[in-house]
Amino acid sequence: MSGLRRTSALALAGGIMLLTGCQDSAGTSSAADTPTSSASASAAAAVRKDTPAPAASPSSSPAGTSAPSRGSATGSPERATATPAGHAATAVAGCRNLGAGAAVKAEVTRMYRHDVTHFQHIEPVPHTFFYGQCGTVRYAATRFQPFAGATQAELVGMQDEGSVTKYFRDSGGGWVYIASDGLPAGPHGCGDIPAIPDALATAWGNCSFAR
Repeated sequence: MSGLRRTSALALAGGIMLLTGCQDSAGTSSAADTPTSSASASAAAAVRKDTPAPAASPSSSPAGTSAPSRGSATGSPERATATPAGHAATAVAGCRNLGAGAAVKAEVTRMYRHDVTHFQHIEPVPHTFFYGQCGTVRYAATRFQPFAGATQAELVGMQDEGSVTKYFRDSGGGWVYIASDGLPAGPHGCGDIPAIPDALATAWGNCSFAR
């Protein structure tokens, strides 16, 4: 009986020792793991600290809302300042449209006969004579046609000469021939003739109506 108690006591003591050893081992393992976990946490914190903050997002406003660049503070659209093709702007004040009398028509016709065509049997086409003045300078524009008695040479010559408008100017020394429409005429009529001031071409309605 005493031997059984001794055996039980030894077994109990061995169990206690075994249990104590397991606890010590677990404590040692836990203690050994603790620095590793702390080191991992410290490394993660260092990474978070060193990671730069995300860059600010660009404005969500559409790109088209930015102000366009301007070539000049006083610039204006090209179309607003351009003169009609083939017509240089002429700054002449006081241009006005005038009614052409028989004397003016005769003077212009006489000069054109003598200095340009040398045709005697020609006259202005009815309702196509324009007359006006800018300052002290007078201007006239008309087409010519042959009339009864015209020679064959005059008839042939006026096929081209009579199909376009002729332009004249009197600066005080008599009428002179200054320009002719092209073939075909420009789309702006006398507004495309550089020798005719802009203001007068406007007063003449670009020679689209007769005087």
